[in-house]
Amino acid sequence: MIAWILVGGRLTPTPALLTLPRPALVVAADGGARHAAPLGVTVDAWVGDFDSSDGVTLDAPREIHPAAKNETDAELAVQVALKRGATELVFLGAFGGRFDHAAALLLGGVRLAGEGLRVTLSSGDEWAWPLLPDSPLSLNLPPGVTLSVVACSPLSGLKLGGVRWPLHGADVPLGSGWTVSNETNGETVTVSLQEGYGLVTALWGK
Repeated sequence: MIAWILVGGRLTPTPALLTLPRPALVVAADGGARHAAPLGVTVDAWVGDFDSSDGVTLDAPREIHPAAKNETDAELAVQVALKRGATELVFLGAFGGRFDHAAALLLGGVRLAGEGLRVTLSSGDEWAWPLLPDSPLSLNLPPGVTLSVVACSPLSGLKLGGVRWPLHGADVPLGSGWTVSNETNGETVTVSLQEGYGLVTALWGK
């Protein structure tokens, strides 16, 4: 079951968003509720401490938490989605805003993928997908899209196809810029890994 998690970063309405399968469940994390209208979705649950949703009007069931808590509002939204049976999570509004929240969300996405969930993160014009050894990626992207592999740990055996500069079993150090700013060539992008974990990112909006 696909769940959309609306979070508090930037969201740019783009044609690329129309490629997403529609969700069976929508959970808004605090101020992320403002993305519901541009996306044309009904929110099934609205969770958080509601410190960033001033001026947002939404007719949705609220789950209110104290500001002093151990989880971010996005993590609380994920908990709700999983309890309701979600097997695939799409985070919308994932980029922009506070860097600490965005970084935690991206790394949290890698962790969730390691727990067996399919994860996509997007702000409409920026996208990311966790990359793990047992979860190769196959992405249908148009030509000319800037695509990067961000090494969140040392990577071993990285294979990358469907791009201007393919890789065949590369070893990539943590945080290396070597795999940043590749370019899709119109073929299906394929990415696989023997060891480590990372993020495949794309600048894609058209």
